[in-house]
Amino acid sequence: MKLIFVYNATSGKAGSLLASAHKFFSPNTYKCDLCSLTFGVFSENKKWKTFRKSTNFEMVFLHRDQFLKQYKSKWLPKYDFPVILSQEQDILEIFLSNVDIAQAKDVETFIDLVQSRL
Repeated sequence: MKLIFVYNATSGKAGSLLASAHKFFSPNTYKCDLCSLTFGVFSENKKWKTFRKSTNFEMVFLHRDQFLKQYKSKWLPKYDFPVILSQEQDILEIFLSNVDIAQAKDVETFIDLVQSRL
């Protein structure tokens, strides 16, 4: 099984700068809970990074635009981003929805949630 983490953000340097500024100046209105949990303003959350490196599951991280381009299909359901999908062969299923992700108030809770679903 592969986990596909899809951030509700745009890829590229401009997207990263905008996201960092938004998280710094107005974190309560930032629209990517997945970004907020796994990344600080400037770098990956250390606890998340340690967990990510310790797991045996393949994890892929994509921004919304990258995911939509890579998985473009008229049969692809519409997802509310951020989302974590599981992929086995060619089948994508929701692993954690945007609502599930939003309920994790800190990285420790988020890691527990991911582990409980594995």
